[in-house]
Amino acid sequence: MLKKGLIGIVIVIAVVVVFGLMLMSSYNNFVSSEENVKQSYAQIENQLQRRLDLIPNLVNTVKGYASHEKEVITSISDARARLAGAKTPGEEATANADLSNALSRLLVVVENYPNLKADRQFSQLMDELAGTENRIAVARKDYNDQVALYNKKVKQFPGAIIARMAGFNEKEYFKADPKAQQVPQVDFGGNG
Repeated sequence: MLKKGLIGIVIVIAVVVVFGLMLMSSYNNFVSSEENVKQSYAQIENQLQRRLDLIPNLVNTVKGYASHEKEVITSISDARARLAGAKTPGEEATANADLSNALSRLLVVVENYPNLKADRQFSQLMDELAGTENRIAVARKDYNDQVALYNKKVKQFPGAIIARMAGFNEKEYFKADPKAQQVPQVDFGGNG
């Protein structure tokens, strides 16, 4: 009888240990996945910062050629400030779209200044900016891929139970601003 009781206790302890190991493994999996999301988001922020650092040089180069185009230059500066002050992926996505729109207006202005387009410094800055835009797109995709993996773990059983108990919540995707779906109007000022 004592032997059966001892076997029962050992089985209960073994089940508790196995369950505890499963919980610990699942928790560590959430922590790892959440860190992957944070790391991917940091890459977006790095590329956005690179873009923010390039823009003053680009604006100053344009100012030398197109000093009377203050509205475009001001809109870029304002959009840049909003992006630098954004706190969430949603705010950054909106500010990023505003900055992209302001930069597209700058490119329209550039068309009116052939000497500016031929300027070597301006060309180099535009190439760097184009490369940065590509890096931002890749970083956004990588971030959204990590968010998708993480959110699946948070929603699927049994992870959903552990996620709720441990305080792991869904992450926000880096979405394009709804205005980005509208085709921009470009006017080169021609009499066509």
